[in-house]
Amino acid sequence: MTREWIRQRKRDPYYRKAKAEGYRSRATYKLKQIDSRVRLLKKGGRVLDLGASPGGWSQYAAERVGPGGLVVAVDLIPMDRIEGVTFIQGDISEKDTRERVKEISKEFDLIISDISPSLSGNRTLDRGRSLALAWEVMSFSGEVLRKGGNVVVKMFQGNEVDELKEGFASGFRRVDNIKPKSSLKRSIEMYLVFRGFEPSTEG
Repeated sequence: MTREWIRQRKRDPYYRKAKAEGYRSRATYKLKQIDSRVRLLKKGGRVLDLGASPGGWSQYAAERVGPGGLVVAVDLIPMDRIEGVTFIQGDISEKDTRERVKEISKEFDLIISDISPSLSGNRTLDRGRSLALAWEVMSFSGEVLRKGGNVVVKMFQGNEVDELKEGFASGFRRVDNIKPKSSLKRSIEMYLVFRGFEPSTEG
């Protein structure tokens, strides 16, 4: 973390806004902007936040679903307690972690993921790692997403986006590409929003 990075961050309007409004990260506004566009979070909803730490998305989700809702947050990295959020420390690719989630709720209305891989500086490698993480999110979504439910998952722009769409779009009524205004202009991140889950009737 360089001094220049710190200076840029302090000048960033969303960083300052997050500090002023009590959010743990500027990333909160990415979810806010996605939600304002496609209206995914509702009072009483059940939300699963994958890759949640430090908790900006979980904070906003808990506000939106209210005390009658449920927010379960999962991450390998520890996360300080958030009112209205149940945290599980674990790897979502592991069966044990998935079972711990299911013990809390077997179905969710919305799954959100802002997971990003450790960046290598090699864009091809980083896009591949991003795809692998997004694939894990979508795979688990098939196990716990209710019929009609929705998923928001981070991706890095490239052919990998089409690959993820092709792998999972048939199970949803609609898929949108969204790059929130709060995403840094230089960032290659974007979000796929899968809406209207239709569970497979095979088997």
